[in-house]
Amino acid sequence: MAEKLQPIRVIYCPICSLPPEYCEFGSDFEKCKPWLIQNVPHLYPDLIKEANEKDTDQISDKLQSTGISSGTSAAAATSASKQEVVKRLPGGKIKKKDRQEVVIEKVIRNKRKCITTVKGLELFGIKLSDASKKLGKKFATGASVVKGPTEKDQIDVQGDIAYDIVEFITDTWPDVPEAAIFFIEDGRKVPAA
Repeated sequence: MAEKLQPIRVIYCPICSLPPEYCEFGSDFEKCKPWLIQNVPHLYPDLIKEANEKDTDQISDKLQSTGISSGTSAAAATSASKQEVVKRLPGGKIKKKDRQEVVIEKVIRNKRKCITTVKGLELFGIKLSDASKKLGKKFATGASVVKGPTEKDQIDVQGDIAYDIVEFITDTWPDVPEAAIFFIEDGRKVPAA
């Protein structure tokens, strides 16, 4: 008679909740590395080599920093320790800092009707709800704050007021320089100035 087969026991990583073979494809492989080295070293032999190299580098850095040397190497060691902390998104991508710029775009709908979209006013410390009220009163149209396709708030103003709105923004909010205002025409960003 054939032996009764036992179920296979699968080990899961407690950090990313994936099997160890797939940790490198998870959201944060760097956090999984210590657990992988400790529990499944046969899957990632390169990690062990990398960890050993890192340990030797840290020990040599400590020996260099504690040793008696000229003042230039001590200054270099302090500058290396003050490296900027970069925010990383899932997947290892680096988050870019938003530029302070206002982007104005004209969207045509239903053949003759236009909507002028204003993005980026909040980067200058302007409340979008107050700005939409002022725009609606100035141009006698409907203006509202809506979520854009990138999940950021933007102001939609009814009508084609793209070129008049630049002067209004610079007069009403002097914090916004005219050099920071751009139009999107034919898919390209064009400076308003």
